[in-house]
Amino acid sequence: QVQLVESGGGLAQAGGSLRLSCAASGRSFGRNVMAWFRQAPGKDRESVAAIMCWSGASTYADSVKGRFTISRDNVKNTVYLQMNSLKPEDTAVYYCAAASAPFGTISRRPQDYTYWGQGTQVTVSS
Repeated sequence: QVQLVESGGGLAQAGGSLRLSCAASGRSFGRNVMAWFRQAPGKDRESVAAIMCWSGASTYADSVKGRFTISRDNVKNTVYLQMNSLKPEDTAVYYCAAASAPFGTISRRPQDYTYWGQGTQVTVSS
């Protein structure tokens, strides 16, 4: 059974930092695309960042570019999201996701990801 478990969320002040982790179990994702999405109350789920775990190539939403960094540790089967210079508008539930097929293309569409974590709350106070 595949599981993605996020951790590292919490409360931060504007300008602060948090590091999210997503530990995968049940299969290896070293040849897959993994991503972070977020969803604020009343809003659609949006792509934050994604990474090709076999190459390290990544992409970011314009709203987080230069502030967030996605990375992976294929040995630990874990993906990270380092969030710096946090803003109140970053407040949301953050979800980790993984695509099922190996060596796929990076997508910003939630429907292109098969596996999802339960989400972790990030709250940024002004």
